[in-house]
Amino acid sequence: MDLTILMPFYNEDKQIDITVSTLLPILEQLDIEADMLLVDDGSSDRTWDAIAKASAAYPNQVRGLKLSRNFGKEAAICAGLDVVDSHAVILMDGDLQHPPKHIPEMVQLWRSGYDVVEGIKSDRGNESALSRINAGIFYGLFRKVAGYDLSNASDFKLLDRAVIEKWRSLKEYQTFFRGLSAWLGFKRCTFSFEVADRQTGQSRWRLSALVRLSVNAITAFSSVPLHIITLIGALFFLGSFLLIIQTLFNYFSGNANDGFTTVILVVLVVGACIMVSLGLLGIYVGKIFEEVKGRPRYIISDDTNIAITRGRDLLNTTTKKEDQ
Repeated sequence: MDLTILMPFYNEDKQIDITVSTLLPILEQLDIEADMLLVDDGSSDRTWDAIAKASAAYPNQVRGLKLSRNFGKEAAICAGLDVVDSHAVILMDGDLQHPPKHIPEMVQLWRSGYDVVEGIKSDRGNESALSRINAGIFYGLFRKVAGYDLSNASDFKLLDRAVIEKWRSLKEYQTFFRGLSAWLGFKRCTFSFEVADRQTGQSRWRLSALVRLSVNAITAFSSVPLHIITLIGALFFLGSFLLIIQTLFNYFSGNANDGFTTVILVVLVVGACIMVSLGLLGIYVGKIFEEVKGRPRYIISDDTNIAITRGRDLLNTTTKKEDQ
């Protein structure tokens, strides 16, 4: 049995050494083979140099993947899950806000028969008030439209090999890891953890990026927002029917008035609803456009395993020539 710790990174060059040095002693204490897969999501700093250095120092414990550009965390997760060949994978944030001390507990729960071991946040740490509000709104909407309660859920998860194989069979371009991992099912359990403070730098997540991620997650996972357009249309049909009755009653009773204000308000409200509806349709049409193009979720531009293999082959070739 073996285990891989999968961690995506973006502009975290100062964090790599800290993460590797923190995880190595924990992995050595496990009674199974364990290694790390560090995915550089197209960083613009020296993150890849730090990953390559760590991989060269610990070739059997650290492997690095470099994406050709910044595809986003979801794509980096997909890249890692596509290349691992371990019996289980633990996905965690490279900044160690997912405490590594829980790894032995996760492995024990996996060995007891669970296919998915999920970390649930008991404390969201030093998260800003706006981020907390956005998270509350998002999880509430997601529960309503998709039927899955992901409140205080996280990407801190252990996945069995069987779950990973099924994940690979999901071919959609737009992915939402937390939602899709819940949709896959399997035998699962949870444990609680407190979000740790970052040891270097600041979070790369901005409120605008979180809002965009929330919209993409909901629209990629559920078609319910499209049905809201139908609901809006039904409500306005009912309202217009009642307004017609009122107008006819006033007309035949001799109490009709100009109604200029009412007309203006109705036009503004109807116009706003039409624009929102067109916006929702545009989002879904855009996602269909992305899917039908069939582009890959990510492109891997470098792999430390390939570099190590090339180096060994070159060394073996040189040695053979010298022997001859």
